[in-house]
This record gives sequence, structure tokens and C-alpha cells, in this order.
Amino acid sequence: MNISDTKATLSFSDGSPSVDMPIYKGTIGPDVVDIRKLYAQTGKFTYDPGFMSTAACNSSITYIDGDKGELLYRGYPIEQLAVNCDFLETCYLLLNGELPNAEQKATFSDTVTKHTMIHEQMNFFFRGFRRDAHPMSVLVGTVGALASFYHDSLDINDAKQREISAIRLIAKLPTLAAMAYKYSIGQPFMYPRNDLSYSANFMYMMFGNPCEEYKVNDVLVRALDRILILHADHEQNASTSTVRLAGSSGANPFACIAAGIACLWGPAHGGANEAALNMLKEIGSVENIPAFIEKVKDKNSGVKLMGFGHRVYKNFDPRAKLMRETCHEVLNELGLQDDPLFKLAMELEKIALNDEYFVSRKLYPNVDFYSGIVQSALGIPTSMFTGIFAMARTIGWIAQWNEMIADPEQKIGRPRQLFIGSPVRDVPAIDKR
Repeated sequence: MNISDTKATLSFSDGSPSVDMPIYKGTIGPDVVDIRKLYAQTGKFTYDPGFMSTAACNSSITYIDGDKGELLYRGYPIEQLAVNCDFLETCYLLLNGELPNAEQKATFSDTVTKHTMIHEQMNFFFRGFRRDAHPMSVLVGTVGALASFYHDSLDINDAKQREISAIRLIAKLPTLAAMAYKYSIGQPFMYPRNDLSYSANFMYMMFGNPCEEYKVNDVLVRALDRILILHADHEQNASTSTVRLAGSSGANPFACIAAGIACLWGPAHGGANEAALNMLKEIGSVENIPAFIEKVKDKNSGVKLMGFGHRVYKNFDPRAKLMRETCHEVLNELGLQDDPLFKLAMELEKIALNDEYFVSRKLYPNVDFYSGIVQSALGIPTSMFTGIFAMARTIGWIAQWNEMIADPEQKIGRPRQLFIGSPVRDVPAIDKR
């Protein structure tokens, strides 16, 4: 952070003394006003529900410019990373700040691959869940339980142990996610294979079975890999902030990631692609689209166009174009262009991209619209969509957690409040006779 030559001055109309606060400049993006001493100097807090105008940390990992439709991982545009890198290269970048050279990539990939197995006792842990338990419920429990098995990497003040925990989490999330799916359908768990890539291994564990050989489809594997890259990190969102807040107390990394998974489970955060797919199913057929569009335009109907527009990106979601290309590649590879659901999705996309109502409001299809279609085409059930999101976002969470632990300015999170309850009052005398 670089301190600005100018300062912010806060004045009060009640005659209280004004206070000067330093302004810091980042590499890019808005300047920030340092209000850390505000309460000590004025006896007042700021009020910012949802932290919409509050920077709770400094970070060098991910940058978003919603107005420009820009997403950078360590300075690299997401459009370039998704085309030129695989997921493990992206993981290395987020963890270490630079893309790996050939030797570093080989070492990192080999290390992750050799940590994909989980402790055999975890197999029995799954039996405590109902078969119809939501995969996110299973992931919250099993990821948190990892701390029971890896006491050798729980010292958060040891950089080497933090590195080991990071590798374990990246490596084991696909195994646990696939096990959650297999358990839900009553099929045997598939042990990971060291000869497969990260994404191919996950698909093998999801869809393979002991009765026949699993054949890797490179187009489908690349599609999954791209989904993981595009969802790897997204700055200080709700789940990332949850991981940081949990980590600020000194909690172990497995507990912190489990907290992030719990937050991601919320439909306002990780369930957007599932909501988009459910919307398509409710529309039913291409013939019903015009009537649906009219309901969307009617503010009193309560009908929303899911998977279009984005809270952060005011122009367009830079991930959407990449996911759109992947979507069409997958549908072509699987011969699903005429599948009723996917045909409906493509027609809705076409109408929304050309309808003045949506274009003027910049309600373009976002990454969730396409990723739900792609995952459905891959054979992934909607109940697993958020689990795969968690699998992708784990690298972002652990990179952000690791950065926070190493930050000398970081303190335990303690938001303030505007109290609107009853003032001090006395407990009335009670006749105990």
C-alpha cells in the first residue's frame, strides 16, 4: 500500500472536532480511507451493511473491475489463463504469485496427485450420513473432519505446515466431492488414479465403476478444467470473507475451508447455476419463451431471469464468453444440440442477447448460465453443482487464508453494530411468594 499525498477530512455538524484520515492507494482500483482510528478519535463507528464500501484487508491475489468486466488472477486476465493454462497451473499461480515453469509445474502436479487419497477411516465416516444428504452437507462435515487426521499440519504459524495443508485441501476436495456423489447413489467409491490429470481424475471418480474401464474424453475434461479455473477465486466475496473471518481467530485451515463451504451453500452465493437450470426446466419448451420473457419484463410478476447479469459485473462477466465457447464445444461433442433443454437454453440466450430490454440493462448471460448447462451435459446432477464450485474455490480460499495469516496487520475480525434495542433498564421486583 502507498499512502496518498492527500487526506480525507471528516467534519461534524454538531461542532465536534474534525478528524483527518490517511488515504491509501492500491496498484489499481479505488483508493481507501483508513478509518482504523475513527472510534478512538471520535467515539463513532461507520455503518456499512454488507460491507459494500469497506475494505477489510489488503490483498495481492485477485482483482475485479465490475464496470470494465475485468477479472485478474495475480495480474493475469482470466481470459488468458482459461485458454493457456490448466487448473493446477492456476492453483500454483494463486498460491505462489507466479505461473510455474516446466519443472515447478511437474513437481507441483506430482505433489498434488500423491495427496488425492484420503485416510481409509474416512470411508466409515460417510456411513453416518443419510443417503439423501445434500453433497454440501457431506462436504462441510468431511472437510472439517480432515483436521482429525492431519495433526502434523495444524500449526498455522508454520509456513511449511500451511503449505502442506494447502496441498492436501486442493488434492482431497475432488475425492471427497466424488465420494459424496457415489454415496448418494449407492455406488462403490472409486479410488483416485495417479495416471490421470486433476480434472480427468475427478470425472473418473464420479462416473467410473469397477465393472468396466473408464474412457477419458479430452473435450469433456477440458470443459471441467475450465469451469474450475473460472471459479477458482473471486476476490472478497461472502465465502472468502467467511474463510478469512474464521481464520482470523486462529482456527485450523480445514475448519476455515469447511466454513467457506457452508457459506457457499447459500442459494444467494453458490447456487446460481442450479437456479438457472431450474428456470430452464420451468420454462419447459422453446414455445414458452416469449410468454416467459414478458413476465420477466413485468415488474409485478415476480419472475426473474436467472443466470443473466451479475451483482459485481456492471458491463459483462468476462468468464461468460469463455464458458459459452466451452458450452457449445461440449454440446457438439456429445451431439446434444437438439436436446430439448439445451435447445431451449440456446434460444433463450439468443433472444436475451438481441432484446433491447435486456441489452439496455446489460443483462447478458453470466458464467452461471453456461456452467449449469455444461455440467448438466457432462452428466453432473444439479445437487453436485455447488460441490464442484467448492472444489474450484478451495484454491482461492486457501490462498486468501494463507495471505491473511502472513499479514502482520491482520487482527481477529470483530465487526461493530448500531444498537437499536432497549436502553438500560432495571429488572422489576418479582414476588416469589
